[in-house]
Amino acid sequence: MSGIEAVATDNKKLAVASQWQLVWWAFKKHQLAMAGLVVVVAFYVIAVVPGFFAVNDPAMQNARAAYYPPQELHFFDKDEAGNWYFRPFIHPYQLRRDPQTLAAIYTEDSTRKVDVRLFGRGYKYSILGLFETDIHLFAVSEPRQPLFLLGADRLGRCVFSRIMQGTQISLSVGLVGVFMSLAIGVVLGGISGYYGGRTDFAIQRAVEFALSLPTIPIWLALAAALPQDWPATTQYFMITVILSLTGWAQLARVVRGRFLSLRTEEFVVAARLDGASEGRIIFRHMLPSFMSHIIASITLAIPAMILAETSLSFLGLGLQPPTISWGVLLREAQNIRSIATAPWLFWPGFAVVVAVMALNFLGDGLRDAADPYNK
Repeated sequence: MSGIEAVATDNKKLAVASQWQLVWWAFKKHQLAMAGLVVVVAFYVIAVVPGFFAVNDPAMQNARAAYYPPQELHFFDKDEAGNWYFRPFIHPYQLRRDPQTLAAIYTEDSTRKVDVRLFGRGYKYSILGLFETDIHLFAVSEPRQPLFLLGADRLGRCVFSRIMQGTQISLSVGLVGVFMSLAIGVVLGGISGYYGGRTDFAIQRAVEFALSLPTIPIWLALAAALPQDWPATTQYFMITVILSLTGWAQLARVVRGRFLSLRTEEFVVAARLDGASEGRIIFRHMLPSFMSHIIASITLAIPAMILAETSLSFLGLGLQPPTISWGVLLREAQNIRSIATAPWLFWPGFAVVVAVMALNFLGDGLRDAADPYNK
């Protein structure tokens, strides 16, 4: 096929392609966005079934494993003939006390090897509350032997397993909070842009008032007003509502601007002259025309929600133990003594950084792909 024929074929495909196809083709060219998509999908898979990826019960305490250091996972071993072969295993640690300070000292016992099996059996967990299983991605061959890939906290709880469990809360708070903000922003922004006049004036003054409020003090004040004895589910719901009530204004302004530009377009006027109801014009004709922009805005807003929940929980004003989120886990690293004793307690912060960066890359790619004037 000649170059001219290839160009003609590409132009023909573009002419008949839907808006979503054009967005996807443009999005695939954004390498960082594609990498971000892979990481975000992986995080949300973990959030759906965190127990499958955890190696220990996140809530199980072990007094003899306080500040247990991270264990190195070995993948290859030698047989008697000196040949290497694939065999995941760990060397257990032995605990002894310093005779003067009584501080715990863990030393690796290189004479022992404990196998790590893929799809092994461990503690029982529930999948979406539907059924229970004890199958995990990997587990040790000796049930009584602890496996701490990222170490343990002051109560001997597995940091890796708690990060896996915290993924579910931290990512779902961001997702649910953004969708609540989306509902408020689309409704108010759509009404403001579609009707205009006094309605537009009143709603825009409310938007400007919401945008003028200092976000962090408002978060802190509302979160501090929540009773500390509420159940974990109630705290989760109220934190989500707080984040939603402070995040809808910017989206409402974006939606309002799009409605103002679309309400005089020919397809909207034609639908109005054809007798279509206002609800059908808004939800069937206007909203789908810039849904890709809304999706990009949602993707860029989720990291802000995650950081807000993490900040509130870190300061002790958000979710409270025994609820497990990344912010709650980071509270373990609030003092210098903990940092000096167990620097691996910072691993939840690394999870926050990776998730936020991946979502930002994904959002940037979607925003560029959704822009019809982007080259």
